[in-house]
Amino acid sequence: MRRVGWLGWTMLLGGAGYVLARRLGRRTPLAGAIALVTGGSRGLGLVLARQLGERGMRVVLTARDEEELERARAGLEARGIDATALPGDVTDEEGMRTLVADVEENLGPVDLLVNNAGIIQVGPSEAMTLEDYRRAMETMFYGAVHAAEAVLPGMRARRRGTIVNVTSIGAAVGIPHLAPYDAAKFALRGWSEALGAEAAKHGVSVVTIVPGLMRTGSFGHALVKGKRYAEASLFSLVSSLPLITLDAERAARRIVRAVEHGERVVVIGVPAKLLRLAHALFPGLIVRTLGLVNRLLPGPQPEEREGMALPAELYRRGLARSILTALGERAAKKYNEEPA
Repeated sequence: MRRVGWLGWTMLLGGAGYVLARRLGRRTPLAGAIALVTGGSRGLGLVLARQLGERGMRVVLTARDEEELERARAGLEARGIDATALPGDVTDEEGMRTLVADVEENLGPVDLLVNNAGIIQVGPSEAMTLEDYRRAMETMFYGAVHAAEAVLPGMRARRRGTIVNVTSIGAAVGIPHLAPYDAAKFALRGWSEALGAEAAKHGVSVVTIVPGLMRTGSFGHALVKGKRYAEASLFSLVSSLPLITLDAERAARRIVRAVEHGERVVVIGVPAKLLRLAHALFPGLIVRTLGLVNRLLPGPQPEEREGMALPAELYRRGLARSILTALGERAAKKYNEEPA
C-alpha cells in the first residue's frame, strides 16, 4: 500500500511539474508568421483563422466553395486581419503542392499548417458503401497528408514549423452511425502521432487535436443516409445541446495555446476526456455500452445502401428546427455555416 501511495504521489507531482513547465516555458511567437488553414471558410477552421489573425498571423484560407471562402475572407478583413483566400481541394495532391508553392512564392514560408478540412457522413454502417469510406479517407486522411507533404520540405529545411491535425473523439472511440468518419479520423490520429515523433528531429512540431463534438452549426452540411429525416434531426439536436457540445471559440483558444506552447496531443472538452479515459480503462465495456446506444438510433432504410448521401439541411424537421437547436443555429450564422 505504501509503495502504491508513493507511486501515486510521484505521478501527481510529475504531472503538476509538466503542467507548470508548459505554462512557464518559452512560447512560439505567432505575430508576423503565415498560417495556412484548410477547411478555413467556415466552422472551426474559420474560428481558428480569426484567432490566429488576432495574434498577428497572416492567414491563408483554403476550401472548395469559392463564394463561401470569399465571405470568410471579407469577414476577417473587416476585423483588420491580414487574410488571403485561395480555392483548393485537399484531395488533389498536385493542387495542394501548387497552392503551397504559390503561397510561399508570393507571401512567404508557411510557418503553421492547420489540417482542418473534413466531411461527416451520418447513418448506419449498413447504408454506407465503399465509396462513402473512400470519400471520408480522401478528405480527412489523404487530404491532411497532401497538405503536410506540401509544406514539410520547407519546414525541414528551415528547421521550424508547426502542423496541427484536427482529429476527433471519433479518432479514439468508434461512435455508432459515424463509421466512415471514425475510420478516417482514426487513421489521421495514428499518422499524426507517428509524424510528430519523426518530425521533431527536424525542428518541426506536430500537434494532434482530439476534440469532442463541437457546436459550430455544421450539422446542416452533414451528409445523411439511411432514414434521412431521423438521422438529420437527431444529429442536429445532439450537435446543439450545450452540455454535450463544446463551444467552438473555447476549442480554438485551446488549440492556439497548444501551438504556442508546443504541445503534442490535446484532448478538448470534458465529455471527450471522460469517454477517452473510460475507453482506455474499460474498452470492452464501452463498446458494449455503445452497442446499447446504437439500438436506440434509427435503423437502416431498405434499399438505401446504394443511395447518395445528402445534406442534412434538406431533412431537418420538427424539434430539429426548434428552441432545442437554437444554439446550433446561432453558431451556424456566426461561423459561416448557413447552407446556401
